[in-house]
Amino acid sequence: MKTPVYARKEGQNPKGGLNARGRAAAKAEGMNLKPPVKTGDNPRRASFLARMGGNAGPEDKDGEPTRLLLSLRAWGATSKADAQAKAKKISARNKAK
Repeated sequence: MKTPVYARKEGQNPKGGLNARGRAAAKAEGMNLKPPVKTGDNPRRASFLARMGGNAGPEDKDGEPTRLLLSLRAWGATSKADAQAKAKKISARNKAK
């Protein structure tokens, strides 16, 4: 049995996350994935940055950026620390509204 498209290179965006084809394949299996929110005070963005900012490994053993770091960059963060800081600021602005 072949692996699903979202788990293979053709379903992944080289800059991080999934491309439209990968999201379509995931949707066909019942998942509800949305494209990344790169800017603004969207609560999804704050949640993603906070969650992923706490994960391990911005670079692999060869010094190449991991899928985690590529995804953080796709969501507008440059590092794990930047992701955590942005998540706090976005959440604070959203609570103030």
